[in-house]
Amino acid sequence: MTSIDIDHILSADLANCEGAPSGDPIRVGMAMDFSDVVGFVDIPGSKLVPYIAELANCRGGFNGRPVEVRVAEVGDDAALATEDLLDWGAHFLIGPPFADFALPILQTTGGTVPLFVAASTEPTLADASINSYLVTFDDHQMSGAAAQWALDQGITRAIVFTEGEGIPYTGVNPDAFIAAFEAGGGEVVSVQTYVWFVDTDFSSQVNEIAQISENNEVVFSAALGFQVTALRGQLEGQGLDGLTYVGTDALDATGIQVEANNEGIAHTPHTSITAGDRIDSMLAAFEATKGEALDSRGFMALYVDSMFIGIQGMIDCGCDDTAEIGEAVQQISGFQGLSGEITYEGTNGIPPKAVPINRIVNGEDVLVDTITIK
Repeated sequence: MTSIDIDHILSADLANCEGAPSGDPIRVGMAMDFSDVVGFVDIPGSKLVPYIAELANCRGGFNGRPVEVRVAEVGDDAALATEDLLDWGAHFLIGPPFADFALPILQTTGGTVPLFVAASTEPTLADASINSYLVTFDDHQMSGAAAQWALDQGITRAIVFTEGEGIPYTGVNPDAFIAAFEAGGGEVVSVQTYVWFVDTDFSSQVNEIAQISENNEVVFSAALGFQVTALRGQLEGQGLDGLTYVGTDALDATGIQVEANNEGIAHTPHTSITAGDRIDSMLAAFEATKGEALDSRGFMALYVDSMFIGIQGMIDCGCDDTAEIGEAVQQISGFQGLSGEITYEGTNGIPPKAVPINRIVNGEDVLVDTITIK
């Protein structure tokens, strides 16, 4: 079967295109959440995908078929936005990362239209039987990798911050970290609660930690960048300056790279970008063409891969029927995406991807390890 040549598409010159594709369009629907909680990834993602479609069309499309992209904001009614995209004729959907909107989308499609929840790590949103797919690793892989990295550093004691056991993302990631850390022989010496996106005063938690810390623990949470650095400052105020900090993809999304007092903080980005690599080059080309730099750079390849995987499914099945496209997606194996290798064959919709570990070293955000959790 023909595989998409991503590099060929990315190298397209919009000022010097090939003949315009004239076949029936491939229609990519994007049901995006532009709220304060998710907009930092869905807004730039919804700008990048149409640009990549322009590049693909500049290269002649796919088998002579142009790519069309329509963005619908889920707002207060994800079902209505989904119906709009389906009425338009979307062959597959790219959706928001959290269940609040993704589940109504799946209810509206009835499981017959492939949905790629591009930036999501929620394992509950992966279900190949209803055509719902993650494009990246899930919470268990991500936080298990963080735990393994800490153990590999010789750290045997952990302090964990959680919103509560089983709470999507802010509880599930800490749950997964604790399970993996303890399974690897580590000890969780303190579990503290906090409010995600809100808390910056950790004085009560810090007072408790100061009573038990040996100043050699790893501190793990799914907190945002400004929360982790605030916590660190308050712990250092208690003389706890020997702690190691590791977090989830939330740190990458919320700018741990530019936060003050970030030296040594580790995180699990979806892609580890270096100057001049193909993701960096793609984002630079977008900025040069559109006059805008995109935020949440580490997530952007996931949105592009979502489009390419859906199109690959259409190429593989030679069909436009959404259910048949979904069946073809379920058989994809070894797809070489911008965000890494993606396989759905033999899975329930979660690709078994390696997890990058980045760390702030001498002020630079650098890849220090790559860990695969099976």
